[in-house]
Amino acid sequence: MKFVSWNVNGLRACVEKGFKESFDALDADFFCIQESKLQAGQIDLELPGYHQYWNYAEKKGYSGTAIFAKQEPLAVSLGLGIEEHDKEGRVICLEYPEFYLVTVYTPNSQDGLKRLDYRQTWEDAFRGYLLSLTEKKPVVACGDLNVAHEEIDLKNPKTNRKNAGFTDEERAKFTQLLAAGFTDSFRCLHPDAVEYSWWSYRFRAREKNAGWRIDYFLVSDTIKEKIREASIHQEIFGSDHCPVELVLDIG
Repeated sequence: MKFVSWNVNGLRACVEKGFKESFDALDADFFCIQESKLQAGQIDLELPGYHQYWNYAEKKGYSGTAIFAKQEPLAVSLGLGIEEHDKEGRVICLEYPEFYLVTVYTPNSQDGLKRLDYRQTWEDAFRGYLLSLTEKKPVVACGDLNVAHEEIDLKNPKTNRKNAGFTDEERAKFTQLLAAGFTDSFRCLHPDAVEYSWWSYRFRAREKNAGWRIDYFLVSDTIKEKIREASIHQEIFGSDHCPVELVLDIG
């Protein structure tokens, strides 16, 4: 099965920049998006052959996630089931006979790290949520996790050490998540690869490939041997992120 995840940074804008063409070319069984920046009814997106599942933020033009799936799930759930965390449309979970698929748009700690404390609370809640799922069946979790885990995962680690997305606190939470029973699929297959999935719109960062790898596919350790491919589609434009892909021998 092929899974794709993409932070589109505003789906309506991305549609004007070739989203449908990229979507068709990737031909995924499951296509997850983050940062849709939509409310219900604001876009008429025709994707023949796919079921559409959306989670919207209460705040207009902010956050939001969606999953487009060829196969109808057994069940759909939105959010973590914790009111504090479920106002921004950040999580969707689809249940299938052999696995759960979760897409997430992790909160950014923001300039000045003014949301770092909330981010830490979120991380603990999200990890607990994933672990509650793994008690029943394996999990495939994907999305913009808003953290570069190791120095290899961003162009300028030394100058970004205390910036949002590369603080010691955020990186430690990611380490804790992996230690709880999850595998970073890309790093599993490509331990030494230097590839990025996000570039700032400033300073011609993408042109210079001064990027960060902050978009992931994590899988339960119990199914990591089923990972067949894990790739980053740096050739696809339309957002400040590019799509990431996982091919998994499951289902």
